[in-house]
Amino acid sequence: MIAAVPASPLIALLAGEDSGDQLGADLILALRARHPHARFVGIGGERMRRQGFEAWHDIRELSLFGLAEVVAHLPRLLRLRRGLVQRLLEARPAVVVGIDAPDFNLGVERRLKARGLRTVHYVSPSVWAWRERRVETIGRAADRVLCLFPMEPPIYARHGVDARFVGHPLADRFPERPDRAGARAALKLDAEAPVLAVLPGSRRSELARLGTPFLDAAAQVAGAIPGLQVVIPAANPGLEAELAARLTAWPATLPAPRLLGGQAHAALAAADVALLASGTATLEAMLAKRPMVVGYKVSPLSYRLARLLRLLKTDIYALPNILARTTGLAEQPLVPELMQDDCTAARLAKALLLLFRDAPRRARIAAVFGRLHESLRAPGDANAAAAAAAAIDECLEMPRAVR
Repeated sequence: MIAAVPASPLIALLAGEDSGDQLGADLILALRARHPHARFVGIGGERMRRQGFEAWHDIRELSLFGLAEVVAHLPRLLRLRRGLVQRLLEARPAVVVGIDAPDFNLGVERRLKARGLRTVHYVSPSVWAWRERRVETIGRAADRVLCLFPMEPPIYARHGVDARFVGHPLADRFPERPDRAGARAALKLDAEAPVLAVLPGSRRSELARLGTPFLDAAAQVAGAIPGLQVVIPAANPGLEAELAARLTAWPATLPAPRLLGGQAHAALAAADVALLASGTATLEAMLAKRPMVVGYKVSPLSYRLARLLRLLKTDIYALPNILARTTGLAEQPLVPELMQDDCTAARLAKALLLLFRDAPRRARIAAVFGRLHESLRAPGDANAAAAAAAAIDECLEMPRAVR
């Protein structure tokens, strides 16, 4: 028996963290353009609620970081998941869209798909970095996977999983030509002096491991480049306070860095070079067309386990390097990566100074970043949210067995 899609569909969205809340809010707008009378329910945050979303659970109930915190809350999370699955089975939405948060959402999607509900997973996990067999697990959970990177659908295709490239939302938010002069004026920076942006991560655990080498490296570069302006955007007030405390050790003989509350995109637009923690910030710097040095450290135990168990299948980590390699735009890494034991102040400073002192190299890198930016835009004239909505809309037309 096949269930028809109602004229005013019930659509469930399950967002598990702050970035998912933004994706969900944009997706609601794009889906409502196609289904003006649709009703949206599930797990979300304030941005989604502002778009008329009915939150059965708040996004903060899933926003946990670190293994210890997850273990401590595991009984509550399992109860939440059981109750959510049952409620969705009773409501029988036209489609269930898990937005990122794969550790939680894929388990929910798998149970719902087995009971005949249509399921979509929005934002593919990093299947290009981890063991590829994970793709089959994702396929058992989702009828369709929506990918932000163009190299991901071919990986799924090798395992018979339906995956669509819908474009990266950040590619819509960055202009083709960043306004360096405007960003410097907005941040009250000298229009002509060199600028280094330092982004040591958005979590306290990252700042604990990267704060000292990053700030020491910035001080070394400031000592070597006269008039250097250092800007440090803090992801949240807690990190801003911690960074302010660390900056009390900044050498008194050097101009003090500018500590910013947020404004990461403006800091990157204003910069000549950036020093970043590996992660989404590297993609943002690429879209801002800013050459960068990337550093990262995890706990020694986590690093040894990942190597011992061969969980990682990549020898590069920064997204610009991965994208450049997979698109064939650069055989050698564009971005210096100093990971784990290599992530020292001296090595970071050396890599930064090489970039500051080589303007032609910076220009070549920026040109490749521009081409990579284009590769991340949604196919056709749509933005990423509209492309994702179109791919979900196709799923609404798929037959669904009623069980």
